Amino acid sequence: MIRLFVALELPDRARDRLSGLCNGVPDVRWVEPANMHMTLRFIGEVEEPLLPEIDHALSNVRSSGFSLTLEGVGIFGDRRRARTLWAGVQGCESLRVLQGRIESALVRAGLDAEPRKFHPHVTLARLKGMKVDKLVSYLQANAAFRSEAFPLSEFVLYSSSLGRSGAVYAPEARYPFISA
Repeated sequence: MIRLFVALELPDRARDRLSGLCNGVPDVRWVEPANMHMTLRFIGEVEEPLLPEIDHALSNVRSSGFSLTLEGVGIFGDRRRARTLWAGVQGCESLRVLQGRIESALVRAGLDAEPRKFHPHVTLARLKGMKVDKLVSYLQANAAFRSEAFPLSEFVLYSSSLGRSGAVYAPEARYPFISA
């Protein structure tokens, strides 16, 4: 079995800006800047013989390059148990179109459809059920966060394995965008 996800790799300058947000909340597991990415589709555990089919499906996804701007911070979870602290993305139709094409390609390849609505974000920390009250000052202090726009030229199929010091991500395939 191999654990897979499709994501956008962030440029160093975007990760540097995001790493500046990774402080100010005790008892959380911050994401290492090298592991920061924007997931477009979590695939999960699949049999390794399916990897060529997934690769073929993704290689047929066509998209022009585009730029993104990261904006704001937020949480996933509810008021009693926040699970994830994230940085958001300024509205970008090209990103939503790309994610939809990836989803359609993977469903055509035989994977189950993703039931959750796509919410573009970059995970900053895992919170282990922290009460939102403990995050209010952090969320307020970083509400105006905004990165410079950065260009994207490809999306990536990653494998993920759990090591002693956390998740290790390895690119399995890269899919360049077409030139406009």
